[in-house]
Amino acid sequence: MAQVSEEREDRVDATGDRPAGVSGTPEPGDAGAPAAPGFPGTAGAPVVPEGAPSGTGAAETPAPPEVVKKASKAGRNLPAAIGVGLLLGAAIIVSLLTVRFLFIGIIAIAIAVGTFEFAGVLRRVADIRVAMIPVLVGGQAMIWLAWPFGREGALTAFVLTVLACLLWRLPGGAKGYLRDISASTFAAAYLPLFGAFAAMLVPPHDGVGRVLTFLIGVVASDTGGYIAGVLGGKHPMAPTISPKKTWEGFAGSLVGGVVAGALTLSLLLDGHVWQGVIFGIAIVLTATLGDLVESLIKRDLGVKDMGTLLPGHGGIMDRLDSLLPSAVVSWLLLSAFVPLG
Repeated sequence: MAQVSEEREDRVDATGDRPAGVSGTPEPGDAGAPAAPGFPGTAGAPVVPEGAPSGTGAAETPAPPEVVKKASKAGRNLPAAIGVGLLLGAAIIVSLLTVRFLFIGIIAIAIAVGTFEFAGVLRRVADIRVAMIPVLVGGQAMIWLAWPFGREGALTAFVLTVLACLLWRLPGGAKGYLRDISASTFAAAYLPLFGAFAAMLVPPHDGVGRVLTFLIGVVASDTGGYIAGVLGGKHPMAPTISPKKTWEGFAGSLVGGVVAGALTLSLLLDGHVWQGVIFGIAIVLTATLGDLVESLIKRDLGVKDMGTLLPGHGGIMDRLDSLLPSAVVSWLLLSAFVPLG
């Protein structure tokens, strides 16, 4: 699902700097972002003219303004991003309207792929080794046990997964043990445990409405933030984490999330409008938190995306950032507002 709340901008001045006022994850090469090794052209890196010899004798001159290319406002291949987003949305809707428990399978596949992406980036960039087998197997157990046993099943599987990670890493010795176990535990909590709360929305008799309320809330938050940020984003919200995320975009997310929450919760789940307003605000907050956390992780690792599986989007992990924390809050609030029958 496209993370459209990270508004990209194509406006560049003669120096190639982008004005403040658009949200999104800074990428290597964005003005204001720290230089990242392995990314030519990052901020602070010299530009060597084509054909110049390498080494200290090469001339170091800035690129002329006329060669600065403008990117799309989305910062990616927008047609591809829209097409992939529509396909993902269609797959989710079909699964919900045919056999709704197929949606749990979609969650399980997405979490498994996201775990591979996350562990792969950690290993390539930081030489951190996630205990893959325990996290993958335990992650699937969290999601599928959440179907018949709810949170007790998911939490039990999570605890057993952590124990398995502790055991699995023992033969590797003391060097890096705490680092690898910390990463493995984080991966198990951030991906499958959070994803299990999305799976727990499915089993109730009104599970389709619960899942749609959750998904529509996140999409409305992202879309509202994108539109408001592109049209009027001027004031950076978290400049040290995501310089292009703005308060104007956040306001747009609030409008979109509140409207979506009020409509979906009242129409799909027979809840009250005021409950939908609270739900919408909460989803906007958690979706924004997910965006910022993902941006901070990628900034820390010095990567643009977690993967390349989805054209115009990056990887599966890049599309789960706002969904994962929002799934937890959705389950908590919807369980409180709309008691299970």
